[in-house]
Amino acid sequence: MKRKAQIHEIEQGLPQQNSRYLKIILGDVNVSILNRNDKVRYKDEYEKFKLILNVIGLLLSFLNIVFNLRALELVFLFLLVWYYCTLTIRESILKVNGSRIKGWWRLHHFISTVCAGVLLVWPQGEPWQLFRSQFMYFNVYISLVQYMQFRYQKGVLYRLKALGERHNMDITIEGFHSWMWRGLSFLIPFLFVGYLFQFYNAWTLYQLSAHPDATWQIPVLSTLFLILFAGNTTTTLLVIPQKLSEHTENRYRLMNLIASKGQSAKDVNTNATEARSAASAEGSAKSE
Repeated sequence: MKRKAQIHEIEQGLPQQNSRYLKIILGDVNVSILNRNDKVRYKDEYEKFKLILNVIGLLLSFLNIVFNLRALELVFLFLLVWYYCTLTIRESILKVNGSRIKGWWRLHHFISTVCAGVLLVWPQGEPWQLFRSQFMYFNVYISLVQYMQFRYQKGVLYRLKALGERHNMDITIEGFHSWMWRGLSFLIPFLFVGYLFQFYNAWTLYQLSAHPDATWQIPVLSTLFLILFAGNTTTTLLVIPQKLSEHTENRYRLMNLIASKGQSAKDVNTNATEARSAASAEGSAKSE
């Protein structure tokens, strides 16, 4: 295991090939960061970027609930498009430099980018006005949950990295991962409420697709929200039974370990008693 870890560290110190997505966006520019401290610094900048944009998104969502202004809507929707585009590029660079970002959460951000783009080109009309408030409340809730996740995940990741149980390039994510079971399981209900909100968005848009003024954006967005709901829910549900199984297995092992230690201690005491008895008998025989 130690040798594998050393080989992994050496590999991460070598230039890595860009992914196809980065080649399309950046061409053949080398994005490998060879210095370990620079890698960690870049990851920290990514985390700060997410936190700052999350707070700005929360503020704009709230303002859009209070004020029904088209200019304010467009600012918020353009911010979403730019945020998710930038996020996918930064995550791809982190992936090249050793960050272990799981497949669905990367795909989740690509789908969110498309979703934000479709929302941006959705024309003003009655269907948009019927969905607008619900969408803004959804963003307020998601922003609050993501902020909670960021604050708590940072602390748990720091502890696990200090114990050597997580990689230095591991990042915070929007969903629930196996390492969050220790100390972050309380977030699961909040996450599932957010997933149900995504399903509610999909259902509302599906109903709006029958509106006389409905445009192509409505069924497309309904499908995208349904995919996000299904992907997020499935990915999170797969983690829970896995961790419950591990918890049961670890508990069984602990009970066996305690039982075996108790038996060993009992055997030691028995042997010691027998040895003392034998020594006492031998001493009595000599005195006679």
